[in-house]
Amino acid sequence: MIAVLKKETTAQQLENLTSWLKAQGLDVHISHGKYQTIVGLVGDVAKIDDELLSSLEMVETVKRISEPFKSANRKFHPDDSVIEVGNTKVGDGNFAIIAGPCSVESEEQIIDIAKSVKASGATMLRGGAFKPRTSPYDFQGLKGDGIELLLEAKAITGLPIVTEIMNANHLPMFEDVDVIQVGARNMQNFELLRELGRTKKTILLKRGLANTIKELLMSAEYIMAGGNENIILCERGIRTFETYTRNTLDISAIPVLKELTHLPVVVDPSHATGVARYVKPMALAAAAAGADGLMIEVHNNPKEALCDGAQSLTPEQFDDVCMSVKKIIG
Repeated sequence: MIAVLKKETTAQQLENLTSWLKAQGLDVHISHGKYQTIVGLVGDVAKIDDELLSSLEMVETVKRISEPFKSANRKFHPDDSVIEVGNTKVGDGNFAIIAGPCSVESEEQIIDIAKSVKASGATMLRGGAFKPRTSPYDFQGLKGDGIELLLEAKAITGLPIVTEIMNANHLPMFEDVDVIQVGARNMQNFELLRELGRTKKTILLKRGLANTIKELLMSAEYIMAGGNENIILCERGIRTFETYTRNTLDISAIPVLKELTHLPVVVDPSHATGVARYVKPMALAAAAAGADGLMIEVHNNPKEALCDGAQSLTPEQFDDVCMSVKKIIG
């Protein structure tokens, strides 16, 4: 349920209303927009009398929200959320470019890549320390040592770092990580999402391989229900019957998500296509469709990469993508 307040509502009136609603056992979310203030109610709203709430002097309208996702709903928060990561912003016209290798392999590798992607325009550095792999025999990442190398690259370049978490027990190792990524396979790991909801870390939440947009937003709701509203959604392609690409990038998810939620949406064309030569056209398509950013895999020697070399761009190719994307976003 949401209550839209009149423009002339005073701070004291808002405080009194909030106190009364909380006394009913409801969670109250206040959204101060450019033109109106919205009070969002989460919990057992059946106990609230619509007519009584509507009759209050400060209330303009009252609406019930039918969608199961509440905090992530644009009706709760009409203006785009802007997520701040260090000196970088994502959302509401702030376009983010997250780039780096699939896996952190060595000190020389990650620092070299970090310097090159920053020079091309990247605003954040990505790199896998813990790697979920289909085969148990594939490279699983450097784990804690990988995070330390990412922090070293951050110290040199100033780029905020993005890396994936596999287990809530690993959270202490992520204390200095700027953005914690929840990968596609963990999108519905609800216990992990609950733990992340108790943190104030920015969470980059990837859509699952076979999950709907509604399910993605419900996963975001799990995090937000814990009090953490610093979430960036990521469309990374879904599994279809097509075999010429690794997955199928759902470009239509961008405008749909922008309509349904206030959370920023970035796109990962690398995992979506699985083929380096398709990354640029899909990156341009995502930018044109209104995405708030891109997440692109870059490796200084893709042929020798320990993970996902086939979809990784060289620094030169990444530079070309950045220049082309800038022409679209202006």
